[in-house]
Amino acid sequence: MRLTFDNEWRATVTDDPLRITPRFTGDSVDVAQYADAKERERVLAGTFGSQEWLWDTPDVLRFEPAGRKLVGAEFQLPEESASAEESARVPDTPTVRPGGLRADEVRDFRLEMCAVLCRTPGDAVLTGLRDLGVLDEPLEARVGIAPDVALLVQHGTVVGWSLTDPARYLTTGSAAPDPAPPSDATRRLLAECLDLVTQPVILDVEDREPTALARLRAVDEALRNQHEDRHRADALLSLIANLVEGYGTR
Repeated sequence: MRLTFDNEWRATVTDDPLRITPRFTGDSVDVAQYADAKERERVLAGTFGSQEWLWDTPDVLRFEPAGRKLVGAEFQLPEESASAEESARVPDTPTVRPGGLRADEVRDFRLEMCAVLCRTPGDAVLTGLRDLGVLDEPLEARVGIAPDVALLVQHGTVVGWSLTDPARYLTTGSAAPDPAPPSDATRRLLAECLDLVTQPVILDVEDREPTALARLRAVDEALRNQHEDRHRADALLSLIANLVEGYGTR
């Protein structure tokens, strides 16, 4: 299968998915092996594809020049959460087929980040979509480029991505996720944090709507007092830190 990305850039699906454990910071889903910012810069310098420039933050796909194989990806969390009704329209089919990508040519391109986030109950699966119009037609394929990370394909074009069990992969920066399973408290608080950092709730926070501010303070307190699953709790604290600093004080 050949896939088309933004600006008519194309890649072919292979039988070699990435074996890299994804990291979910709350801001992005990262499938990469770098351990810090300096190493990330070295990876970017030695590969080609889509990457951010200055204030531009598209999604990132990086390929090695020699074999043109996919070596890493970063997907930005959309700014808007779809309604429960819209999210329920995300199809369960087709099933994910593991596969890697090989670029058709060595050329940089820009991959626009998804505009809307669809969430299943309990945030068991997060799906980033180009727009809600994607839901008006069936998906053609789901290509599992890494464990629990898939590209969504419609009419040969990549129209989104999905991350299964995001709580499992919560972490900060470039740290590896905790191998232990996430606690029930972490799963509940992840859902609250995703509400707070996406529209429409974040707009209520920024407008200092009392109910939204009370939710923010309650989540911050709950995360600080959570004794189990501390690594993931700290990741969620980092996710809402700017909101707490700007709007969480009385």
